[in-house]
Amino acid sequence: MSDRILIKDLHLRCIIGIHDWEREKRLDILVNVELDVDCGPAGASDDFSDAVDYRALAKTVIDLVEHSEFFLVEKMAQEIADLCLEDSRVEAARVRVEKPGALRFARSVGVEVVRGRG
Repeated sequence: MSDRILIKDLHLRCIIGIHDWEREKRLDILVNVELDVDCGPAGASDDFSDAVDYRALAKTVIDLVEHSEFFLVEKMAQEIADLCLEDSRVEAARVRVEKPGALRFARSVGVEVVRGRG
């Protein structure tokens, strides 16, 4: 599949981390999502019902992240990927979660997971 939906650079704040100081206040994170979908039906029909509603998905991701208190970015990325795969039209999800400034001398540190059906 070569069609993709991209949600780039969601700047969010949440409780994330294993250290006490990370559990005291919300930290900045950056979320990127790529969805492997077949855009052919929506492209042919120009009908919203044939499209993956990426706005609704983004709102769901925002709600999950901003109300979460995960210890690991790996867990957060997995939960976001699971949300993406709830729409049966999504064949695979690539989710990258980054913590800007988490490592000295690095712009950010993060993980990327790729999850698909089956």
